[in-house]
Amino acid sequence: MDGKGESNSDYGPLVASIDEGTTSTRFMVFSSKTEQIVASHQIRIHKEYPKPGWVEQDATKIIEAVISSIEETVKILQSKNINPADIVTVGITNQRETTLLWDKITGQPLTKAIVWMDNRTVKTIENLLNTKPDKCQDQLREKCGLPISPFFSALKYRWLIDNVPEVKKAIQENRCLFGTIDSWLIWNLTGGVNGGIHITDVTNASRTMLMNISTLEWDEDLLKFFDIDKKTLPRICSSSEIYGYFKCTSLKNIPISGCLGDQQAALIGQLCLEEGQAKCTYGTGCFLLHNTGPKKILSQNGLLTTVAFKFGKNPASYALEGSIAIAGATFSWLRDRINIIDDVKEIEKLAEEVSSTNDVYFVPAFQGLYAPYWDPNARGLICGLTMDTDRRHILRAALEAVGYQTRALMEAMSKDAKIEFKELKVDGGMVNNTLLIKLLADICNVEVVKQTMQESTAFGAAVAAAMADGINVWTVSDLKIERENFFPSISEAERNSKYSKWKKAVERSFGWSNQS
Repeated sequence: MDGKGESNSDYGPLVASIDEGTTSTRFMVFSSKTEQIVASHQIRIHKEYPKPGWVEQDATKIIEAVISSIEETVKILQSKNINPADIVTVGITNQRETTLLWDKITGQPLTKAIVWMDNRTVKTIENLLNTKPDKCQDQLREKCGLPISPFFSALKYRWLIDNVPEVKKAIQENRCLFGTIDSWLIWNLTGGVNGGIHITDVTNASRTMLMNISTLEWDEDLLKFFDIDKKTLPRICSSSEIYGYFKCTSLKNIPISGCLGDQQAALIGQLCLEEGQAKCTYGTGCFLLHNTGPKKILSQNGLLTTVAFKFGKNPASYALEGSIAIAGATFSWLRDRINIIDDVKEIEKLAEEVSSTNDVYFVPAFQGLYAPYWDPNARGLICGLTMDTDRRHILRAALEAVGYQTRALMEAMSKDAKIEFKELKVDGGMVNNTLLIKLLADICNVEVVKQTMQESTAFGAAVAAAMADGINVWTVSDLKIERENFFPSISEAERNSKYSKWKKAVERSFGWSNQS
């Protein structure tokens, strides 16, 4: 690396992370002494909607954005007289389940990446289940911890095989590589067609429906179920180890030593490293994870069993997860499609101008409903409109919907894990909205804990990278996080009455796209 700034010992060794999300990619550099961000750069990522229910991204634009973010951050470090050569390692965290196939000879994607929230595989599921004696959507849960849903990568891969001739040809000619976004980034950054490393970590692999969550290896029965060729799949690694070294950018020869799906990275970033701890991240979607330690709890209430993390040779920790497709995406929709706001930053002020929703309820089932309902045919609706309703009521109802969805996840999790939530740690872009956090506390009847440093996902990837054998910059005992607490302020009767009405609205959304 050509670091032109002078080394500044006030920051100590620097730890960086690539945070490749659904709406943007960011590169962040943390001080090992203060755990604070010393430099970062962010680039928005465009999504395409070619057909109803389809969501795609251009994977070449993603890797270009990652490289640009790195280079811009290096310039920022130099402008601050901080030596980029002090970066000792980089972690990667990524949008999970987003599926990509590429040609290992040319290095080019074979298709657009199918984004995690894409819903095109509903028919693929029907076709698969119709060929099996047991048509139950939970028939693979014991092996992979997941229901058969459009959410997960195996269904997207199967759809591409069935519908894109170039993919089938590339598989036959042994040119096809499969990966989630972490695999695509690591392959490119470690050399691409010139020796790029084709790997993934256990957290991302646990979202494909192809990994056995007990053995942490690709499972022959699952591969056979989806008729997927194992040769196309990446090698599964732990979440914290040296995978390889940068062969490009100003970070050349710096190790990549952390890799986690974004929600698992946020779990680490919130320091939920012990059994019984939980966090909820509010971004494009909403994801509640509860650390169950070495125990795999198979949900009876619509939740997912997933790998939380695995540090090097240590045993894996597991989590129960509740996944909601649409959280912050609701507000992008209200801005971009309905045009009732110009900027999502307006929402808090406008929603605070009314004391209630005036009995309006919002169900944001734009891509179906995920946990705990798992209805891909549900569709969004707004109930309770009157001549007195204005945009402020709808905006407040949209905020409350996030709370109601969170409560549904917490209730399911309490039943599965036999726990009672005393607090809920929250992070993600949406928690900058203080009204939302207050509504969460009221609706869920729980103390809500917001950490002051909101980049939990990027921080979690940096922690995993820094703790890897051979790096050893941080230990768990080194890490300290400042927090702010919010408490419930409404009565139990009011809370339950509103939640009951919202559940009625949810029931009306079920199976909507199947109705004649």
